[in-house]
Amino acid sequence: MKDSIYTAIIILGALFCSLTVSAKQKQVEVKHVHPEFWWSGMKNSQLQVLVHGDQLGAYDVTLEGATDVELTKVIKPENKNYVILYLGLEKAQPQTFSIVLKNGKKAVKKISYELKQRDGRKFRSFDSSDVVYLLMPDRFANGNPANDVVEGYKESVCDPAGKRTRHGGDLAGMEKHLDYLSDLGVTAIWTTPILENNMPKESFHGYAITNYYLTDPRYGTMEETKHFIEAAHDKGIKYILDMVFNHCGSENFLFADRPADDWFHHNSQFVPTAYRTTEASSPYATQYGHDNTADGWFVQTMPDFNQQNPLVMDYLIQASIWWVEYMHIDGIRQDTYPYNDFDQMARWCQALEAEYPGFNIVGETWINNVVGCAFWQKDCKLSAKNSYLPSVMDFPFMYILNYFADEETNDWDKGLARVYEHLTQDLVYADPNNVMIMLGNHDTSRFTRTEELQSDVVRYKQAFTLLSTMRGIPQMYYGDEVGMVGNTSNGDWAVRRNFPGFSAEDSNNAFVESGRTALQKQYHDFTRTMLQWRKGSKAVAYGSTKQYPVKNGVYVYSRQYDGEVVTVIMNGNASETTVDQFTDTYKEVLPASSAYEVTTGKRVEISESMTLAPRQILVLDFSK
Repeated sequence: MKDSIYTAIIILGALFCSLTVSAKQKQVEVKHVHPEFWWSGMKNSQLQVLVHGDQLGAYDVTLEGATDVELTKVIKPENKNYVILYLGLEKAQPQTFSIVLKNGKKAVKKISYELKQRDGRKFRSFDSSDVVYLLMPDRFANGNPANDVVEGYKESVCDPAGKRTRHGGDLAGMEKHLDYLSDLGVTAIWTTPILENNMPKESFHGYAITNYYLTDPRYGTMEETKHFIEAAHDKGIKYILDMVFNHCGSENFLFADRPADDWFHHNSQFVPTAYRTTEASSPYATQYGHDNTADGWFVQTMPDFNQQNPLVMDYLIQASIWWVEYMHIDGIRQDTYPYNDFDQMARWCQALEAEYPGFNIVGETWINNVVGCAFWQKDCKLSAKNSYLPSVMDFPFMYILNYFADEETNDWDKGLARVYEHLTQDLVYADPNNVMIMLGNHDTSRFTRTEELQSDVVRYKQAFTLLSTMRGIPQMYYGDEVGMVGNTSNGDWAVRRNFPGFSAEDSNNAFVESGRTALQKQYHDFTRTMLQWRKGSKAVAYGSTKQYPVKNGVYVYSRQYDGEVVTVIMNGNASETTVDQFTDTYKEVLPASSAYEVTTGKRVEISESMTLAPRQILVLDFSK
């Protein structure tokens, strides 16, 4: 009996020792701390810190070594792999302290946390004086082949010839060609999202974000991101970050190991949207239609955030502020804006304005009517509520710019008459000068939809003249300046081809003059002429607009600012056109009898009878 008891004691003792050793060996794993650091002196003194790891909810949380930092709230979601903290920083100065996870009185994990000193950077966000160049980093230029494939990432193929594979473009390639963009006349770069998209396939577009605090390493490191933005600033070029709040990628840890099902719409179950953006603003929308737009998922691999969950919105707001403060971005383009929650996005816009007065945000308002686009702009009188969104995208104008030159202009509803009629609707915009205008983007057919249209350079010259001299913020799409062709009828990949000169092996390198074809040179030289001139024109950058109804196929409009006058005369006819009583009819926008003509670089005499060549353009700068 004694032997049995003795044996049992030995076994229990050994088991206890084994468990003790096991407990000592087990390490608490912390996988994510978002944000990893913050700043003192922010306007909003409440900071959310999301900590994700292995069963973190089993531990108590305290702070150690913190001065004037208050742990105001500890939230332990349904998923015990999360602890979400709220810190009060109203009186906190820059410092480093520890977030301590405790088992009883014993500390099992210490997480070092830093509050940095704000650098007080002075900046001017993008506005109507800028020309925005949209590019897809994966398709623009490959500057560092070493990061084409990154070990451990789900998409392990880099095939520059593939339609939907990654091609290897990166931040190094973009930085390498900053001189090209500066020489072209570009003053701001908007890239499709550079944040991590660690998805199994077709993630080169960037809109399935898997980490809101990390540059995708196939584009470069965080240090390289910061260096690229600084290098752009040194060239006088601003950087606009593309953000996505409506949804994330299904491989994002926030969904794959979500804090709770209510972080995503429909309790984290896939319910597709009907893609009806007008339901968000229609006075006759049903509750079903409205909710389907706001709550439906784009696709199953892009879970739809529930922004009415305050934990979700705090996380997203702070991620955007972090990029402004740390990376010194100059603006944000927000994806799929009408699919988001109206009130919560208004709160986001206000939060950014509070931290960075004058910071510009442009929302993707892909709506095919002017009223629907204007509804989303800050201070719009059409809405009972204020969106606080500074800038919207004028998609209706994009369609006009793409097709007006393909038809003969009449005085009412064809060709340039469409442009005139469109601008008469600007009274619905709260700020027409802060509306983004474009010929196309990564989701639409290129301006040169076919090779046949590509050969018609005059068509491009007319459209680009309108783009670069009209009210609003002109945005061009990479490759338009060399006449790249693409049509979405062949798939999205067709409008997302590599820029000629993407890699060192390209025989056609449009980044340099000697590498351009004769046709590419015509496109490029006209674009450069207009954009370099535009940099010095306050009338075009900030001026008011006057326009005349189209007469005999001729359209005349003017931009005026503090005595500076720029007047554009455009013949929408495919034949020579003579305009009699010219100076008398258009005297309000003709302050002198001669002017510098931008497209030719020559002086032009203005007479009572003006004869215009087929599709001729005159851009008259009366300040030169």
